[in-house]
Amino acid sequence: MHAPKMQAPLHRRAAAAAALAVLTAVCGPASAEEFLVGAELPLTGALARVGSGMQEGVVVAAEVFNRSNGKHKIKLITIDDESTPAKAIAAVEKLASQGVVAITGGYGSNNISPASDAANKLNLVYMTSGGVDDSLVSSGRKNFFRINNTAGYEKAIQGLIADLGAKSVSIIFSTKEAPADLAANVLKHLAGKGVTAIGHSFDPAITDFKPIVNKIKLQDKSEVILMVGYENDYVGILRAARVLKPQVKAMIGAWSLATPKMAAEFPDLMPNVYGTALLPFPATFETADGKTFADTYRELYKKDADYLGQFGYVQGMLLFEAIARAADKGSIKKGGVADEMRKTDRDTLIGRVQFSANGDNPNFIHRMGQHQDKKIVIVWPKAQATGKIVYPGVPW
Repeated sequence: MHAPKMQAPLHRRAAAAAALAVLTAVCGPASAEEFLVGAELPLTGALARVGSGMQEGVVVAAEVFNRSNGKHKIKLITIDDESTPAKAIAAVEKLASQGVVAITGGYGSNNISPASDAANKLNLVYMTSGGVDDSLVSSGRKNFFRINNTAGYEKAIQGLIADLGAKSVSIIFSTKEAPADLAANVLKHLAGKGVTAIGHSFDPAITDFKPIVNKIKLQDKSEVILMVGYENDYVGILRAARVLKPQVKAMIGAWSLATPKMAAEFPDLMPNVYGTALLPFPATFETADGKTFADTYRELYKKDADYLGQFGYVQGMLLFEAIARAADKGSIKKGGVADEMRKTDRDTLIGRVQFSANGDNPNFIHRMGQHQDKKIVIVWPKAQATGKIVYPGVPW
């Protein structure tokens, strides 16, 4: 006969139960359902700096979501689109073959347009903060969503120029869709306000901006130069301006310019330059969500977040929350993620976000920052300013 099994003493059973409770709290419930989400991002190529900034924010969003949701978990699968449209399409198709339920990422409207078309054909939600061309939301894409748009950038740039009191502006802009559209709208707006505005377009392939800057110096003689392009374009324009030294009072850029990465990599080019920025750098947050974002960002990357990470966090978190709601309703495979995205209406780190029928966020408005002493100071609008404008002020 076998000896009867003896129960462990009560204190040992209590200790074991407590240990199990701790393990469950750390690891989450065993029944947590995991969903694959694709991240198609430019981690190499011309847009690598902005792509890596967005990726950091998306990763932080996944980390925060997985720690707090309990019922569901997100697993990111990231593919580098190498800053090219063809690779962006291939990345979306590969992610779909791996079973992702949605895709986040993308930078540059010319890359996002074909990538989101591919996602639309595969009935996958495509969520971004990296494409502001109006055609992205006017071409009938049923599964496309973005948290920012050209109108929000235009308001910020136009507001800053008005506050500076500039009477003449030269705009150097890329012929790519988003920069060209923004430049055209700003030119029209400034002309309506009685400001002399002159546009100078450039092919995205050029690297020598001295002829354009020299024309502005000798012919336009404008008070302000507005640059509408991408990181490498800004670097080229600013280098040409440092050599030729046009008699301007300010150098202003659009997206992906007022970032700590640009300050760190091009310290001689950035002083006093303006660009869009939702937050000062180093950033400060007042809300619980903002503090969680900032703390988790520092924990994962050992540095302070910038606005690219902030955008990535918001786009990621809104997508993950929509996936969780669709999962609760059992509608993931029935278009539920897109349905839940359209129901989104909440305050975020970039303000209130809702999505209209075409996937756009009508509430978006940007702010303007200025590089000052290796920091980024918010200078527009005045109500959110964290420092004073340095004007006149140029890098040379």
